[in-house]
Amino acid sequence: MDLSPRTFARLADRLGATARNALEVAVQGGLAVDEEFSPYRIAARHSTYRLRHYFPDRDTGSPPVVLVPPLMVSTEVYDVSPDTSGARMLAEAGLDPWVVDFGAPEREEGGLERSLADHILAVSQAVDEVREATGRNVHLGGYSQGGMFCYQAAAYRRSEGVASLFTFGSPVDVHNQIPFGIPQGIAIKGIDFLTGTVLAQRHLPAWAVRAGFRLLDPAKTLRQQLDFLLQLHDREALLPRERQRRFLMQEGWVAYPGPAIRDLVEQFVAHNRMLSGGFTVGDRLVTLADITSPVLSFVGEVDSIATPAAVRGIRKAAPRAAAYELTMAAGHFGLVVGSKAAEVSWPTVAAWVAWREGAGPRPSSIVEMPQDAPEPTVTEGLGQAVKTAAEVGLGLAQGVVSAASGAARTVGILTEEAVRQLPRLRRLEHVRPETRISIGLILDENAARRPDDTFFVFAGRGHTYAAAKRRIDNIVAGLTSVGVRQGDHVGVLMHTRPSALAVMTALNRLGAVAVLMRPDGSIAREAELGKVSRIIADPQHGPLATAETDVPVLVLGGGGEPRELGFGLTDLERIDPDEISLPAWYVPNPGQAQDLAFVLFTGSGRQTRTVRITNRRWAVSAFGTASAAALSDADTVYSLTPAYHPSGLLNGLSGAIAGGSRLALTTDFAPENFWQEVRRYGVTVVTYTWNLLRDLAESPASPAENDHPVRLFMGSGMPNGLWRQLEQRFAPAAVLEFFASTEEDVVLVNLSGKKVGAKGRPLPGSAEVRLAAYDLDAGAILQGPDGFALRCRPGRTGMLLAKAPHGRGRGAALRGMFAPEDAWLATGALFRRDEDGDYWLVDHAASLIHTERGAVPTAPIEDALGELESVGLVAAYGVGTTPEQRAVAAVTLRQGRKLRAEDLDAALGHLGDQRPDVVRVVKEIPLTTWHRPIKETLREQGIRPATSRRPVWRLDHDTDTYRPLDAVAAAALAVG
Repeated sequence: MDLSPRTFARLADRLGATARNALEVAVQGGLAVDEEFSPYRIAARHSTYRLRHYFPDRDTGSPPVVLVPPLMVSTEVYDVSPDTSGARMLAEAGLDPWVVDFGAPEREEGGLERSLADHILAVSQAVDEVREATGRNVHLGGYSQGGMFCYQAAAYRRSEGVASLFTFGSPVDVHNQIPFGIPQGIAIKGIDFLTGTVLAQRHLPAWAVRAGFRLLDPAKTLRQQLDFLLQLHDREALLPRERQRRFLMQEGWVAYPGPAIRDLVEQFVAHNRMLSGGFTVGDRLVTLADITSPVLSFVGEVDSIATPAAVRGIRKAAPRAAAYELTMAAGHFGLVVGSKAAEVSWPTVAAWVAWREGAGPRPSSIVEMPQDAPEPTVTEGLGQAVKTAAEVGLGLAQGVVSAASGAARTVGILTEEAVRQLPRLRRLEHVRPETRISIGLILDENAARRPDDTFFVFAGRGHTYAAAKRRIDNIVAGLTSVGVRQGDHVGVLMHTRPSALAVMTALNRLGAVAVLMRPDGSIAREAELGKVSRIIADPQHGPLATAETDVPVLVLGGGGEPRELGFGLTDLERIDPDEISLPAWYVPNPGQAQDLAFVLFTGSGRQTRTVRITNRRWAVSAFGTASAAALSDADTVYSLTPAYHPSGLLNGLSGAIAGGSRLALTTDFAPENFWQEVRRYGVTVVTYTWNLLRDLAESPASPAENDHPVRLFMGSGMPNGLWRQLEQRFAPAAVLEFFASTEEDVVLVNLSGKKVGAKGRPLPGSAEVRLAAYDLDAGAILQGPDGFALRCRPGRTGMLLAKAPHGRGRGAALRGMFAPEDAWLATGALFRRDEDGDYWLVDHAASLIHTERGAVPTAPIEDALGELESVGLVAAYGVGTTPEQRAVAAVTLRQGRKLRAEDLDAALGHLGDQRPDVVRVVKEIPLTTWHRPIKETLREQGIRPATSRRPVWRLDHDTDTYRPLDAVAAAALAVG
């Protein structure tokens, strides 16, 4: 060892320099750096942000670039030091840089009360201000959550004025990374509890954000601090990185507002609405699918906050945008600050803008974003989940999410769903005739738990539970002021609109009966059958109701401004609820399970009949649907049928309410608009009836259907062929098929979806069912020697019976069917049950075709023909007089397809004597308003011979094959 005086002198100098520098760091927080920040001026000043214009004295004709910082990081992230300043490098590349400055929320008036919507709207407003100042569309870019704001603002604007987007480590799909198969719902609920109880009313201070970021990689943080201490004697070596060190260690962090944390977790972590769509900005529903601007994403290969899979989610979320990426061997911070950012990131942004402006070639370093990317391993996922926590502080961000093995994930999901459904099924099982349960009660429960959550969306706007409750309560007050009381039958005559939902719920809350009249039905007939004492109509139907009935007509909807409604109409909107004292008899939600809640209608003209829905029947469908579809607050149920249709009321609307899901309403289903609304609302479940979705299945492909968020099509009556077509085209979405006997509390559901066409099994909580052996020809239930009904063996057809509630059947109940004094209700539906216990619809007793060779059911014919790829719609029916009817099947053909006799032989051969006598191709099969085939029109056409354009085949019993039907054969069949 050299112990010379020179060595000691050098050591003394080093110790002295270390001491001086350490003192400067202790006193001033760091070493004094002779560097200036880039010049800027404040171009606009608002309560939520200031707009900085960097290098304002340069040529303003350059393409404008607007940069957006994350919430937790200071705006200076884009100007940390001259060597790494993004703003400076963009200006030197000939661009016009602007930066949105949110300030430090803890030092801004009202800053800690800001929500995410405040920031999204701020970015959108900044785009407008820069466009106005420059006369050009802007290139919008952001780092981390700043990039998320850019996506969200561009979606909110539907890309208006946004020339392109570029983001650095900005996650979109955050549901890809839950470690070790932990059920997603359990993880999210834990985070949601933390934010709801701890942080929603507070905020995350800057020191906590800083500490959280350091915890991302404690070893790296410790190493950096040791390196700094070991070099503290060498001031010249430290100065080039001093501003960056001070930014990371102290100065670059700001507080995170509590409401913004809550918004982030609820909308983008728990419900992943960056990917699925349906996030709210104010009361407006927004989806990234509305982005059409080209996108460049910078992906960090070792980014532990925004993993590559999460960042690449923009490809699925914005299918109409051209998506590109640049992958860098950098971490989260290194994408925008440091040597790699200076060498790669900012020069690439400049080249990207030049390319998009038509002033240069596409940068060779960027590539089209891959459609699919490999999922991280379980080990990687755990690390990412822990590290990502600091992005929003203390475990609140997308780090909640990381991939695990498929088997573990599946087990977790099944366990989670079982736990979730237990309270619903248990509640349903405990419903007794006197139990208080109703749609109004469940809505009140949801509003008490989640007042600020979105209840339903309509016409692009979201409505919270709290707002809906206020509206319903106001209507209740108005109804009591005009004399509506518990038990009154009140007609509701409205198209789909928020007021229709509110008034039917208000009537239920009062304990009155909502008679849901059909706008396309006979107003007078339905008013008579529904025994209404008054009608509540929307402005369009008020005059019609007055003209066709003698009952008082009240008008609701269209606002409270003065208006002329016409003679005989009372404007409920003009009643001030604050001026009304509720009567002493009023008790909210008094309805018991046994009470009548709704009256609906089926049929038309003189064939119109009522469908009576008790509160219990409503609850069976509501909780049954929610359980079968595993609905949760992460779902948005898109109801394509209105509330006055049984499916709309009992599946779509009621299932969403019982499941705590969002309800999306539409006035008119149109395939050309369907996927745009699905994306905008974040739809996960779509309701249907019968052939409603056929036009969608046959529609031209839309970019918006790629990687769509829909997981279920849910409804009843879907033909087998359409079922397969939907599942093939829109995979991985599945079909959840129900069978419901409206007044008998029977609900069957095909939960697995594996047996296309099966109606499944009884839903827990619905009525007990049995199949009684049935003589199809005689139309009677078969009895055994003891006089009791014979129970059907598997594979045999029988009448579906429902046990009368608590043994107290109505007048039509069948008693003593299987035991003395029991009571059963005949549903009129004929089923068979397979060896697994699944039920298959054979026909309704009233629809059987009675031929010379015996009764022929229609459903097997329709199912068999519907399986042919060439066939669209199918309707089987009888022509002639019982018992000499001819079984006829009418089919339409899919575009460009043909049907041959040998196709019929193959499809129908297994039916034997129950094959149709005639199969005819028709141009169209008329449908009801809700897409169920109208057979009467076809029946009236009789049996016609084949033409060159419309083939017809007859069953030749001699050859046991189908042959063309000529005029002679047609005449012979017609006369029988």
